[in-house]
This record gives sequence, structure tokens and C-alpha cells, in this order.
Amino acid sequence: MVTNPRDSDEHYDRRTKGHDEVFCPSCGAIIKKDAEVCPKCGVRQKETATKTTGKTGRKDPGIAAVLSFLIVGAGQIYNGEGLKGIGFFIGFVCLWIFALFTYFVCSPVPLALWLYAVYDAYSVAKRINGE
Repeated sequence: MVTNPRDSDEHYDRRTKGHDEVFCPSCGAIIKKDAEVCPKCGVRQKETATKTTGKTGRKDPGIAAVLSFLIVGAGQIYNGEGLKGIGFFIGFVCLWIFALFTYFVCSPVPLALWLYAVYDAYSVAKRINGE
């Protein structure tokens, strides 16, 4: 015998959804928007973190590479590695200044750093995504 109407699955599923509630995509039960796990079926709610924070945690490797191609270090900043990105940028500028004073004898060095920054931004974005 059920004494509390909320203990009954039938009553729980038929009540009206409130403004701070959603339907569980697995069982259809009404749950709180910020619930990590459905209390009825126990399935983890994937979309709740994305809806509340607006962030998915994924980084597009192509965008990271293009940003680093356009501005050395920008791809690293996009990936959340701000100090590394600033380091790449400062290193690139310093190496180009050094190349100017050596009549571009050392110009392959900043170009190599630039290409490595593009590769690094791409590979780190893939690692962030678990690819």
C-alpha cells in the first residue's frame, strides 16, 4: 500500500511539469533541470551541464589551428592555455626581431615556431575532445 502519492510512479509521471523541470530523455519522468541523474531510472543527464553553463568543453581543432595560423598563440588561448599562447606570441616576435638583426639568416627559426604553434593548437584541441 502506497501512503505518499509521490511514491507512486503513476502519480509522479502524470503531474504537471514546472518551469524548473524537464523530462528525462530515457524514461520520460519529470526531473529538475539541474539534476545530474534521473531519480526514477538512474540515467545520467548529459544535456543538463550544457544547458546550465552553455559550455560543452569541446574545442574545434580546425578553429584552433586557423587561429594559431593567423596570430601565433591565438589557438592556444582558444584551447584555454593562455600563458602558453602568450609565450608563443612573445617568442615569435622576439625571434623575428632577432632575424631582422641577422639579416634573416635565422628566419627559419620563427617560421618553425609558427608551424609548431599551429600543430600544437590542433593536437591539444583533439586531446581536449578525447580524440
